[in-house]
Amino acid sequence: MALTDPSKRLEAIPPYMFAELERKVADKRDAGIDVISLGIGDPDMPTYDHVVAAMQGAVAENGNQKYPSNRGRAEFREAFAAFYGRRFGVEIDPETEVIPAIGAKECIYNLCFAFLDPGDVALASDPGYPVYTGGPVLAGADVEVLPLVPELGFAPDLDAIGPDALRRARLLFLNYPNNPTGAIAPDGLFERVVELAREHEILIVHDNAYSETTYDGYVAPSFLQTPGAKEVGVEVFSLSKGYNMTGWRCAAILGNADAIQTYWRLKTNVDSGLFEAVQLAGAAALEGPSEPLAEMNAIYTRRRDLVVDALREIGVEVASPKGTIYVWAPVPDGHTSTSFCEHVLEQAAVVISPGSMYGPSGEGFFRISLTTPDERLTEAVERLREHLS
Repeated sequence: MALTDPSKRLEAIPPYMFAELERKVADKRDAGIDVISLGIGDPDMPTYDHVVAAMQGAVAENGNQKYPSNRGRAEFREAFAAFYGRRFGVEIDPETEVIPAIGAKECIYNLCFAFLDPGDVALASDPGYPVYTGGPVLAGADVEVLPLVPELGFAPDLDAIGPDALRRARLLFLNYPNNPTGAIAPDGLFERVVELAREHEILIVHDNAYSETTYDGYVAPSFLQTPGAKEVGVEVFSLSKGYNMTGWRCAAILGNADAIQTYWRLKTNVDSGLFEAVQLAGAAALEGPSEPLAEMNAIYTRRRDLVVDALREIGVEVASPKGTIYVWAPVPDGHTSTSFCEHVLEQAAVVISPGSMYGPSGEGFFRISLTTPDERLTEAVERLREHLS
């Protein structure tokens, strides 16, 4: 074995897909081509003013430079508890049922190491955020993908899970509003999931990254609103997308107190907690006015409609999503997900994401992100019309 050969566990997962997208864009731009990337969901608008002001004050405050507590500042935990009560009608104990996470990705990854052993199974939505499958593999566990069925509103067919997978399952990852499909949770899904978790002693992990980014009057629920949910699950709430804070790495895990205690035990051996200035800024985001969120959602609505209308004009049958910052659409006949996205890149110099990057059930689809400034998104849409009509 060579000095720098990766471990077998690292070899078991592919390179992180967004890194591959970034590389393709860089190659084209190095060749002098004006590439417009609609691939990565990274908000282009600034973080809200009141959050930035809170951060500026907190950074200047003597004492915040010290090691934070993994359990989080009281202000942060209490802000989340108050937000969940106000927004979702969910009672959260700020002492035992919420602690900070350094972004949802870190939280989901660490949950795998906190709860999975070799031979255990993680049930993961397919297509889905790659950490749902990569995290368990790195932890030495097995993954059973749950195809999101279009006919079920992009929900998994829970009755199709095999008995062996159910016997060995310890975690089940869900995410609504859903990345990458833009689907919202179908009626009754969360109730069914709670029943399944109780019957088979599976911890549910709901990745709630997009509940504050919705359209057409739709108001997304929390999984923890479901009767019995806190008995069997946790929810990861991220401020990244709704509050334009992707780089801040500010999130929290809420719900089952015993599960959160186990997660905390792992974190004390892995990291030193979330920077307290970021925690105070996160509290300000949750306690602040709702108008910036509404304004941001109006911008995304306009962009969504622009993209959906353009795709329909060139013959793509696409549904208009009620949530997330993505449009999920089927590839035209004669193409795979990858071949169509490569075709779009070569013909229109526009980057879109092949659905197969999000799992086997993503094949036959592509994803467009709405996190591009209006003028560049308009230019991308015009290129699609010109080159793909």
